[in-house]
Amino acid sequence: MDIFIQLLINGLLLGGLYAIIAVGLTLVFGVVKVANFAHGELLMVGMYAVYLLTKHLGLHPYVAAGPAVVLLFIIGVAIQRFVIQPLLNAEPEIQIFATVGLSTALMNLALLVFGANMFSVQTPALRATLNIGEISIVKANIVMFVSSLILVSGIHLFLTKTYLGRAIRATSQNRIAAPLMGINVNKVYMVTFGIGSACVGLAAALIMPIYTVFPTIGTYFVLTAFVVVVLGGMGSIWGAFIGAMIIGIVDSMSGYYIAPDLKEVVYFIIFITILIFRPTGLLGLGKGSE
Repeated sequence: MDIFIQLLINGLLLGGLYAIIAVGLTLVFGVVKVANFAHGELLMVGMYAVYLLTKHLGLHPYVAAGPAVVLLFIIGVAIQRFVIQPLLNAEPEIQIFATVGLSTALMNLALLVFGANMFSVQTPALRATLNIGEISIVKANIVMFVSSLILVSGIHLFLTKTYLGRAIRATSQNRIAAPLMGINVNKVYMVTFGIGSACVGLAAALIMPIYTVFPTIGTYFVLTAFVVVVLGGMGSIWGAFIGAMIIGIVDSMSGYYIAPDLKEVVYFIIFITILIFRPTGLLGLGKGSE
């Protein structure tokens, strides 16, 4: 029983990481209607930024979260303005090819600059475990889970309680009617893409204490994020959070009870099953505001 509880807690805490990454992805899809396949590479850029800030400026990874979030917000706005915006009226597959091309470009740029070596930051205090009876919890994972709750709640409040948030929701519902209400759709798209990218900037700072960074690390995370987004409901913020918790638990349980090498197979089977039987996800059609 103790091992089951340990795995359950590990899965929920892992889900916190997936939630932070997936929330930005589902926000962009829910509003801009673009599946950003470069989302994982933006995480990789953020991780390299945090690594450089900790190594050369001596910042704590969590302190480096501020500059990383700002950097990724700016990069996200630039991507929307110069890559996505010219293709808004193009066929969906053209938009997908553009983000895949951007993903490949960022990955190869990282290989050119940093090589294939792995880099990490030394934070023994965050790698330490907190023991509660027979249960052991890595402190960094607790921070990630709490941060995911704060982030999801904050974005929900932003979307429902602020003028810009309501403009984002209106644009998500009907981008043709939104300008008739005085909404600058292009501005909304750039802000949304910036926020979605900033989320992975935060994720980068939170995971650097326990993960290493290398040019292809984003590929694993973005594939998992897509499973989370589809499971929760494309465009649904709370759906992404719930989906992340489910996938985190599935990841933890299947890695122990089946095989570590097959855990990805399990949740990709879930991914395919959902696409077949409930393509709208657990919370229905995503609206980017729920």
